[in-house]
Amino acid sequence: MHGREDSLNADGLPEIAETARDYLDAKHKAREQALALTREVVRLSANAIRNVHRDDFTTAESLLEKARQNLAQTEDHLADHRDIYHAGFVHDAQKEFAEANCTLALVAGRPLPGPNDLQISPAAYLNGIGETVGELRRHLLDRMRAGDVQHCEQVLGVMGDIYDVLVTMDYPEAVTGGLRRTADAMRGILERTRGDFTMSYTQKRLENRLNDLEGKFSG
Repeated sequence: MHGREDSLNADGLPEIAETARDYLDAKHKAREQALALTREVVRLSANAIRNVHRDDFTTAESLLEKARQNLAQTEDHLADHRDIYHAGFVHDAQKEFAEANCTLALVAGRPLPGPNDLQISPAAYLNGIGETVGELRRHLLDRMRAGDVQHCEQVLGVMGDIYDVLVTMDYPEAVTGGLRRTADAMRGILERTRGDFTMSYTQKRLENRLNDLEGKFSG
């Protein structure tokens, strides 16, 4: 057996502590930089969606390009800190970014981007396109007030298609980033929108019939 040393010491502890401090300083700095960037992504994405609903697609594109750059910088800052990258706030920013890009594509009648196009995770993308259903409801109601029934039917069909895809993703919430909750919320929005559209469509048909009858009698 090895004999016990005559004395105990921690001579190397200050150097060990300094190395640990340097590592934690770098991690903290990376986290703070990433938090600031992702908060800006969320803000830019929300503003882009507002501009989409105003049919100002050029401004929306400009905002989303800045958001894309911020996400790329976030990747760089957290390249050596993947535990922070997967803490949740990057996922949330990517989700908002996906929602804004998909809303722009669908409302503007453009090809739908995928997660590889946006350079984000599939889980964040699915949650983002799920929340696009809420923005499509807003778009549909605006067009419904304008009397564009055919377009509203198309929008409602797309909303249904998105929901149908979401419910096929039967994986644990830890894998999908809470997709089941998103799908449940979107189902409620879809059902309300179908009800609103049906009521509006029925009322519109009734108004047209009454106008036709009024025209016949007045003629």
